[in-house]
Amino acid sequence: MKYLITVAAFGLSAALHAVECPADFAKTLPESMSQKDRDLQCSKEVARRAELARQQEANKAKQASRKAARAEARADDYQDENAQLQEENRRLKQQLNQLASDRYQPSASNSKLTPEQDFARARKAADQGDASAQADLGMMYREGRGVGKDPAQAVHWFRKAADQGNAKGQVRLAGMYVRGEGVARDNDRAFVLLKLSVAQGEPSGMYGLGWMYANGRGVAKDEKEAVSWYRKAAEQGYADGQASLGFMYRDGTGIAKDDAQALHWFRKAAEQGSALAQASLGGMYANGQGVAKDDVQAVSWYRKAAEQGDAQGQHMLGVMYQYGRGVGKDEKEAVNWYRKVAEQGGAKGLASLGIMYRDGRGVAKDEAQALSLFRKAAEQGSTLAQASLGAMYRDGTGVAKDEAQAVSWFRKAAEQGDAQGQHMLGIMYRDGRGVAKDEAQALSWFRKAAEQGNALAQAALGAMYANGQGVAKDDVQAVSWFRKAAEQGDAYGQTNLGLRYEKGLGVTKDDGEAVNWYRKAAEQGYARGQYRLGLMYVNGKGIDKNDNLAALWYRKSAEQGYPEGQFALGWVYQQGRGVSEDDRVAAEWYRKAAEQGVAGAMNNLGQMYRRGEGVPRDESLALSWIRKAAEAGDENAKSTLKNW
Repeated sequence: MKYLITVAAFGLSAALHAVECPADFAKTLPESMSQKDRDLQCSKEVARRAELARQQEANKAKQASRKAARAEARADDYQDENAQLQEENRRLKQQLNQLASDRYQPSASNSKLTPEQDFARARKAADQGDASAQADLGMMYREGRGVGKDPAQAVHWFRKAADQGNAKGQVRLAGMYVRGEGVARDNDRAFVLLKLSVAQGEPSGMYGLGWMYANGRGVAKDEKEAVSWYRKAAEQGYADGQASLGFMYRDGTGIAKDDAQALHWFRKAAEQGSALAQASLGGMYANGQGVAKDDVQAVSWYRKAAEQGDAQGQHMLGVMYQYGRGVGKDEKEAVNWYRKVAEQGGAKGLASLGIMYRDGRGVAKDEAQALSLFRKAAEQGSTLAQASLGAMYRDGTGVAKDEAQAVSWFRKAAEQGDAQGQHMLGIMYRDGRGVAKDEAQALSWFRKAAEQGNALAQAALGAMYANGQGVAKDDVQAVSWFRKAAEQGDAYGQTNLGLRYEKGLGVTKDDGEAVNWYRKAAEQGYARGQYRLGLMYVNGKGIDKNDNLAALWYRKSAEQGYPEGQFALGWVYQQGRGVSEDDRVAAEWYRKAAEQGVAGAMNNLGQMYRRGEGVPRDESLALSWIRKAAEAGDENAKSTLKNW
């Protein structure tokens, strides 16, 4: 049932609204109550509830009003508090800035300070217990920056920093233990210090641990573990770790060889300014390792390293200038860069500069200066210098000839595995120069060098097999070693391989192949190869007979002083083969060959004197030359003497 309620009584409206009796209230009314009374009670209950609802709404409105008033008041308070906080922050910031300006800064940031000022600043902070300053102060003592070098003081300050847990101090102290600098060498202690630094995430310590594992210092050598630590350092951006990881990939040490990865890590380190990595990256470009060969790029990276004073970069830049690779050939500039390395005491620079002085390339020839430079480098263990110094003693160049000294220096180089030194020592043993002749020793040293790919030694070893010196004669082995040398472009090896083909020794006889190898040697200017090629043209062996070309190659050989070539050129002039017949010229070339001991030339010259052909007739001189020829074993001369 709906009831008419006067809403105006509640201050809302004069309209009447019909409402129902609340069900919960209706249940409470007695069933015996009359309908009229029931309606009245319901109307009152509805009115009561309406009043309660109105009061609740009013209360809510009051609460909202009060809340808004309180919020407005708080906003005013907050503005005041914020202004106070901002002022406090400004004041604190000023104080912090002042503290920062007074606090020790690492030496690298104090570029405007003199070394002495830098030292004084670090010393003050270090005395106050600043661990970073103590670590820096140790480096100043070690390097002599702003103070005299003092390794013991360096250790003292590194230790103070390390004892406070400073990671850089720990790494630097470890370095002193490894080197035995200012403290007794102690690799075990160094290893512990590096482990402590690594526990703090110090990348230089990770690199140090890699080095320890790579070299077996303070721990069993483990190249794989070295790679692991180098990688950790590298991945944190530590340049030395990146460069070292590059070396491991390049050389296949502790990890599969991978030139592309080596290039990647060298580049990362190089772009951070690591001179070692820049020089190594230059080498990758120069050799085409992991990247297309590019001498211009190689020069660019070598130069970056060189301009930082890196000896390897300077030396390689000198090499590029010397041979005109990636840059215009300039031997004076090569000398300039070699000199920079030499002034640092670098053995490579000393040796290379010695060669330039010895040969007068880019600088006035000065054998005494070359000798001095070679000696300095040789005493540092440079095998190039040792072999070069040995050659100077062997030949009496810039120093009194002393073959025993030559052997001594060749041996030093040879025993370090230097192929050039091994080859030269083999020659001395083969020929009994400066040491008792010993063909077995000669063979041994030739073999060591030959197995390293030294072409001169390969050819010399081939000759030992060909002649049965120090080993049973073996034409097949001779051909094998001559071929190895020949294929590397060695003219001696090419000529001897040609001779093997011409004679059918150790290989199937093949005059065409003989001509091929003789030509290769001849075109390099090798006099014996030119002579042999001339013979093939004269006789039409393996090639069409051609007297003109025979004379041409004989001349090239003869003009280099090759005695057989001189004899052959005399013969073509005497016979008019490929040249106009001319006995006078023939006699001149016979004389040159005869004076070098060619028996046939001696006999022919004697016969020309006997007949007065090209020279005045002179039986005394004729007899003299023919007798010399006979003594040298010439059968024609012997026959002539029998009938004289």
